[in-house]
Amino acid sequence: MDAMPQQNPESPASPLPPEGATAVPPPPPPMRTTLRRAAFGAVAAGVLVAGALVAVPDEPHEKAAPPAPGPVARAEAAAAAGSPASLSDLTALIGDRQKWVETHPSDAPAWAALGTAYAQWGTRSADASYFTRAEQALRRSLAARPGERGNTEAWAGLGALANARNDHLAAKKWGETVRARAPKSWTAYPVLIDAYNGLGEYEAAAKATETFGTLRGGVPALARTSQMYRDQGWREDALATAREAADHAKTPAEKAGALHRLGDLAWERGEPAEALAQYDAALRTDRGHLVSRAGRARALAALDRTDEALADYRTVTAKLPQPEVVLELGELYESMGLDGDARTQYAKLRELLDRAQAAGVNESLTEARFEADHGDPEVAVELMQAEWSSLRRSAAVADALGWALHRAGRSEEAVQYAERSLESGVRDASYAYHLGVIESALGQDGPARARLEEALRTNPDFSPLGAPLAEKALESLGEPAPGGPAVVRPPSAGTAATAPPSPEPVPEKTEKAQAGPEPQASGPAGGASPKAAAS
Repeated sequence: MDAMPQQNPESPASPLPPEGATAVPPPPPPMRTTLRRAAFGAVAAGVLVAGALVAVPDEPHEKAAPPAPGPVARAEAAAAAGSPASLSDLTALIGDRQKWVETHPSDAPAWAALGTAYAQWGTRSADASYFTRAEQALRRSLAARPGERGNTEAWAGLGALANARNDHLAAKKWGETVRARAPKSWTAYPVLIDAYNGLGEYEAAAKATETFGTLRGGVPALARTSQMYRDQGWREDALATAREAADHAKTPAEKAGALHRLGDLAWERGEPAEALAQYDAALRTDRGHLVSRAGRARALAALDRTDEALADYRTVTAKLPQPEVVLELGELYESMGLDGDARTQYAKLRELLDRAQAAGVNESLTEARFEADHGDPEVAVELMQAEWSSLRRSAAVADALGWALHRAGRSEEAVQYAERSLESGVRDASYAYHLGVIESALGQDGPARARLEEALRTNPDFSPLGAPLAEKALESLGEPAPGGPAVVRPPSAGTAATAPPSPEPVPEKTEKAQAGPEPQASGPAGGASPKAAAS
C-alpha cells in the first residue's frame, strides 16, 4: 500500500493567526541565556564547517563504485551471454516480467523473455506445467510482433521449448528458421545443436557448434564444444575443453555447470572418486544444483557408500522428479534386494511418465528403457520403432531399440541398431554391454567377449544392475580358445632361407574383405581433430 502524505502539499505556507493566550508573544530571554545560545551557535557552526571540509573529497574526479547488479539484471546478463542463470535469479526475472506485461501487454520482447524463462524453469524444476505457460507467453509475443517483422527471440524461444519437450524435429524447424532470418545471430545455434544431437545428425551438430563458437565464444561455446568432443569419443579433447570452461566461468551458475560436466566425464571414464569430487565442487558453488546432487548419488553408489547415495537420491527425486533419476533410484533399490522400495519407485516413474505425456513432453526413451528391463519389452519396441520412424535416430535411441528387440527375443534384428549406437564414437559402457549380450545370444562369442570387456574397462560400475550382469556374461563366455598362427613374428634377414614357405596367394577380393574398411577420424567440420591422436 502506498504511503499517503501527512499534509496536503497545496496547504497554505503559514497557519491561521493564533487566538487567545497563544496570541501573546513570549517574553524576551535573559542576557545570560542569549550569550549562552550565541556561544553554542558558534560552536555548532564550526562543527558543521569542519564536517563539510572533511566530507569534500581530495580528488573531485573520484566516484563511488557502482552498485552490484540485482538478480533481475544478473538473469538478463546470463541470457544475453547464452549462459544459465541461477534459480533464484531466474525466479526474480520471471516475477519482474510478469508484473511488466500486466501493464504493457503489447511488449513483444518482454513476452518472449518471459516465455523463454518459463521454459528454462520447467526444465530445471522438472515441472512440465511451465511448458504450457511458456508456449502461451511466446505466442503472445508473436501476436504482438510476428517473427517475420524481426521477433526472432520468440522463434528461438519456441525452439528451446521444443527441445525441452524432446520434440527435436520441431526444434530443428524453429532453429533453421531463425538462422535463415538472422544468420549472424548466435541465438539459433544452441537450439540447432540440441535438435541435431537429438535427431542423430551429428555432423550438422558439429558444424553448428563451430559456428556458435565463432559467433558467441566464451564459456557457453566451450561447454558446447566439450560436449561435441565427448559425443565423438575424443575424451582428452572433451576433458581439456571442459577444464577451460571451468577456469573461465564468471558466475556461480556457469561454474557449477562446468564442474558438473567434469564430473560426468570422470564418471564415464570409470573414476567415481574423481566424479564425486567434481560434483561436490559444483554443489559448493551452487547448493541448488540438483543435477550435480544426482551425479553425486550415482558416484556414491559406485563407491559402495549406499546410505549416502540413497539420501542424495531421495533429496533429488523430491525436489527434481526427473523420470531418469527415479529409474536410477529404483534400480539401486533392486540391486540391494529392496524389491518393495524398487516397486514404489517404478510406480512413481509410471505416474511421472503419464504426467509428461499429458503435458506434451516426449519421455519415450526413458519409458522404453524401463519397459525393456522391468516391464513389457514389446511395448519398448513399439515406442522406439515409432521414434526411429519419426527420424529421431540418435545413439541413445538406437541403443534402446536394439536392447528392446533383444529383450523381446528378436536378437537378429537387434544387432544392427546396437552397432549403430556405437558408430558416433561415444564411449558409453551400457552401449557396449548391450551389444556384447546381443552378440553372445547370436553365438558370436569373440565379438561378444570384446564388447563386454570394453564395457567393464570403460566403466566397471556403469549400472548397479547392468555391471554385475556384464561380469557374469563375460564369465559365462570363458577364455578364448587356444591356438593361433604358428609364426607370430616375421623372420629376420638372417633366417629368411629357413622360413616356412609362403602360403598360396589369396585373391584380391578376399584380402579386401578380410581387411575391412579403413578407419577414419573426422573432426567437427569433417577434418581431423587437432587432438584426435592424443584421444
